[in-house]
Amino acid sequence: MAKKNNDEKENLDEVVEETTQQEDSQTEQDAADQEMEQLKQQVQELKDQNLRQYAEFDNFRKRTQREKLESYKNATADCVLQFITVLDNLERALDAEKEDSSMKKGVEMIATQFKEVMAKMDVHEINALNQPFDPELHNAVNQVQDENYGENTICQVFQKGYQMGDKVIRHAMVVVANP
Repeated sequence: MAKKNNDEKENLDEVVEETTQQEDSQTEQDAADQEMEQLKQQVQELKDQNLRQYAEFDNFRKRTQREKLESYKNATADCVLQFITVLDNLERALDAEKEDSSMKKGVEMIATQFKEVMAKMDVHEINALNQPFDPELHNAVNQVQDENYGENTICQVFQKGYQMGDKVIRHAMVVVANP
């Protein structure tokens, strides 16, 4: 009977050991599966982070390009504005009555060339006379009542305005009829 008890005890120990091994094996498998899920999650997070950084860098590159272009346009507009005053003086010289026609012709040629260069830079005069007043383009320096003009119509231009593309470099100084 002692032998039977020993055999049963050994069988019981073997069953317990096998069960423990199976449980340990299952626990190890669960731990490995859990670690695998964590690693998959980390990989996905790193991929997302990488994608966000790429998008952020692309946005930075585009923003920098826009700012660079805008800075160039502003610097060009500032420079052109300085030259517009020279053109104003050339036009005043043409308006002055001079007997020396060769001098007048030379000034006309210079003014024409000046306007051609400005046109190449996409700088053009704002058409103001007999146009409706637009505060985006015009600066009203006076108002008059005149039945010959419609409501809010520009009847006189004191100083020409200029645009470079869609950007106003200098507003036209105008007199507005019938405000």
